[in-house]
Amino acid sequence: MNKIIAKLEQQQNLDRDEFKWLLENNTAELRTEISRRAQIIANESFGKGVYVRGLIEFSNYCKNDCYYCGIRCGNEKANRYRLTESEIMDCCAMGYDLDFRTFVLQGGEDPDFSDDQMVELISKIRNKYPDCAITLSLGERATEVYKRFFAAGANRYLLRHETATEDHYKKLHPKELSLENRKACLENLKEIGFQVGTGFMVGSPHQTVDNIVEDLVFIKSLNPHMIGIGPFIPHQHTPYKDAKAGTLEETLLLISILRLMLPQALIPATTALGTIDPNGRELGILAGANVVMPNLSPVSVRKDYSLYDNKICTGDEAAECRVCLSKRMEGIGYEILTHRGDYPQK
Repeated sequence: MNKIIAKLEQQQNLDRDEFKWLLENNTAELRTEISRRAQIIANESFGKGVYVRGLIEFSNYCKNDCYYCGIRCGNEKANRYRLTESEIMDCCAMGYDLDFRTFVLQGGEDPDFSDDQMVELISKIRNKYPDCAITLSLGERATEVYKRFFAAGANRYLLRHETATEDHYKKLHPKELSLENRKACLENLKEIGFQVGTGFMVGSPHQTVDNIVEDLVFIKSLNPHMIGIGPFIPHQHTPYKDAKAGTLEETLLLISILRLMLPQALIPATTALGTIDPNGRELGILAGANVVMPNLSPVSVRKDYSLYDNKICTGDEAAECRVCLSKRMEGIGYEILTHRGDYPQK
């Protein structure tokens, strides 16, 4: 165990069979040791600081019908909403007053929220908040559209690949979507100049250990600036409503592995992690994560951005989320950092 962890720490990579061994021998002893080393590595780059991102879930309309997602177009029971530009700007204003210096604009692939509207919105946020980072999470777009978003002032883009294995991808997505295109989008985003984030669900339906190994190999080759992983949690109005949720233990192990693989990466302790365990986000930070993402969306719509069931913090005001997370981080010896927290320049 120690030999493999030491190799990962020193070389920032492993052979496939070594990754597989770690995943198949996920004991409390192993997690304790690898999280200890991951914390040290994270602290060398970021100290005891945790970056905070203000999440604005501005539309739950989506043209896609991904089999695991609660806002899939095939979910006729979803209560759809779309924030106006004015409402989104109000979210930014509130977040700025709460010392947020990164705004994450996240939505489904909403065909009625046009590229032109998005460009105008990004420009307005950039002009009003020149000291803030703008992160987008809007799915797959044409390269020219990504270029327009970047030119308008967006800095970062989150696009989870979800799985790096072709046959597994097809079990999670309709035939209109392809792993090849998703990977191409990630490469295009990097080439344009975005700080790019990818990631996957831990314990998603039909996922095998070999699938996760391929995810790790892909992430290492992509060398993203951000990596978002969280446990799969089923949604009651999807084909996978009865699927088993991912586990806390496997997610924490993978956070630590990813921290040792990519020491400078920005890795969030996700809301999904806090949903499957009351202390999930704290445990994520202690496993090597260094980002938390409180919600700036209006309380009136939060419960409707339901990617999975039982999501936490849907009834809290933004200020409550901010104070709560600060106290939670202080409780484990960390502090919230209010600056924008860019990926370290090498």
